[in-house]
Amino acid sequence: MKKYTVVVVDDHTLLSQAIGGLVNDFKNFETLYLCKNGQELLDKCKNPNFVPDVVLMDVNMPILNGIETTEILKSEYPRVNVMALSVEENEETILKMLRVGAKGYLMKDTKKDILEDALEQLMEKGFYHTNAVSRLLINSLNGTKESSLQLKDREVEFLKHACTEMNYKEIASQMFLSPKTIEGYRDSVYEKLGIKNRIGLVLFAIKAGYFKP
Repeated sequence: MKKYTVVVVDDHTLLSQAIGGLVNDFKNFETLYLCKNGQELLDKCKNPNFVPDVVLMDVNMPILNGIETTEILKSEYPRVNVMALSVEENEETILKMLRVGAKGYLMKDTKKDILEDALEQLMEKGFYHTNAVSRLLINSLNGTKESSLQLKDREVEFLKHACTEMNYKEIASQMFLSPKTIEGYRDSVYEKLGIKNRIGLVLFAIKAGYFKP
């Protein structure tokens, strides 16, 4: 059985080598090569044999960072699945990666079995996130009409705005509502979807078809 190819893009050489070594131990995956920045990856992808199935993409890198590189990959190599790698769970950075086309994110200190499971889910479902949000996304894609997923029209409008770079105060202005009302919509949507942050909102909106990166 042919293995899925993975490229690790990270300017920390020892870390990228370690992650690449882990991937080579997985049954269905193999490391194609390592890169130190996004430009190096794009240069290699000019050769069709070097276009991978998955890119494990560091966010902060010199020359061409993860956000810029992911945006270019989505345009020029749409079949490549990008998984963001981060040293800290910075919500705004992760949101930027999702908006430009990343299919999920992982912390760099992720355990080996979680990394393998994340890669498997990425290739099987087209995305990776926590189990709770993943179940919601699968239900929405399958057309499941659970009561917990019944969003009101204004909640859907709020959800779409939450996928932009506007803050909640700006969303309130856009919807001609008070910030307190917007907070109410946010809390209601969080509860209905069983999520706790804006990252979950964006992931749900992308997979449910409310927002397209």
